[in-house]
Amino acid sequence: MSFKAPRGTQDILPGVTEKWQKLEKIFSDFAKKYGYNEIRTPIFESTDLFQRGVGEETDIVSKQMYSFESRGGEGLTLRPEGTAPTVRAVIQNNLISQGGITKLYYMGPIFRYERPQKGRYRQFHQVGAEAFGSTGPLIDAELLEFASNFLNELGIRYKLELNSVGCSECRPVYRANLRDFLKSKLPELCDDCARRYETNPLRILDCKVESCINSVKDAPYITESLCNDCSEHFIGLKQYLSVLKVPYVLNPKIVRGLDYYTKTAFEFIAEGLGSQSTVLAGGRYDGLVKELGGQSVPAIGFAAGIERLIDSSSEKSLEIENNKIIYFAAIGENAKLIALPTIQKLRLNGIRVEYNYENKSLKAQLRDANRFNAYKVVIIGDNEINDGVAVIRNMIDSTQEAVALNEIFINITK
Repeated sequence: MSFKAPRGTQDILPGVTEKWQKLEKIFSDFAKKYGYNEIRTPIFESTDLFQRGVGEETDIVSKQMYSFESRGGEGLTLRPEGTAPTVRAVIQNNLISQGGITKLYYMGPIFRYERPQKGRYRQFHQVGAEAFGSTGPLIDAELLEFASNFLNELGIRYKLELNSVGCSECRPVYRANLRDFLKSKLPELCDDCARRYETNPLRILDCKVESCINSVKDAPYITESLCNDCSEHFIGLKQYLSVLKVPYVLNPKIVRGLDYYTKTAFEFIAEGLGSQSTVLAGGRYDGLVKELGGQSVPAIGFAAGIERLIDSSSEKSLEIENNKIIYFAAIGENAKLIALPTIQKLRLNGIRVEYNYENKSLKAQLRDANRFNAYKVVIIGDNEINDGVAVIRNMIDSTQEAVALNEIFINITK
């Protein structure tokens, strides 16, 4: 019997993992430049955390979570998103600095039960950033600048779509206006949106079913219902983005799929990814910290799927530099014993070394060296040992020289 990876998952193999490592380093380097510190939260959390934080009527909670009961009877869920766990950790560990800003970033696997397709997996991976403590639009603009510069570094061609989804004061007004508009269109809505009409009509704006898209194309804009505070915040954000030269387009239909968003909502749409074209998205969630048991602390964040980022990045941006590999062709047991101390010293000095573990011929070992794309081969056999030398062959120009056995390291590293 042969086993396969579960449906909706994938093995990330050598040759690809190096691209992941480079992307993660690019992201962490940008995060640190903007003052973000890394946080790592558990892969599973209390199911209640997501039901309360993300919203029971969202697709994530109602359809996509991997939930189970522990042996002790506790309801647990593999994390379907990164913000709620980060907020829980911030509250539990008292990370909010009084009068200051707390900035955190994370990387790791996310789990959602979805229909697998290109760019969508049941286990996928995200990078994300969350900033706590500022009510003003400047932190929003800085976060969007961070995201924009990160995507530029990856060579991703995108457009930033921006909206404001209001707050607890003005959103009910818009919700009522939207229900009035949709009332006559109820027969045209899909089953999910017919249910959302009562529970969360804003989510209908985000539906991808063709009949629902047509039904809401003339719907009123939420920006027409914003209160003074939300309107001024949105105006300020747009001014800051103009100063920072971060281009954007307004999309009044962006509502995001999670209930906790307030005011700023945004999506970075990449070219060439088809239906799964959103590579980075997020928004402000000023009420979530309090909702999950903390103080009333404003916050904003984003997340981006690593798989989609890699699919849309330019080849050059994630190009892997060839590691300079040295191959030791040691023929015979005595040659191996002589070679090992130098191999150890080279590795401790950051040089990658490969060598023959078996008793292969010199010809076979040279084939191995070519397979590893080694740029130098150190040859030690009985003849070399008798002469007290090793032969260092340059595989690029086919030149070679004999050096004293105790000077291999010096000659390799000079």
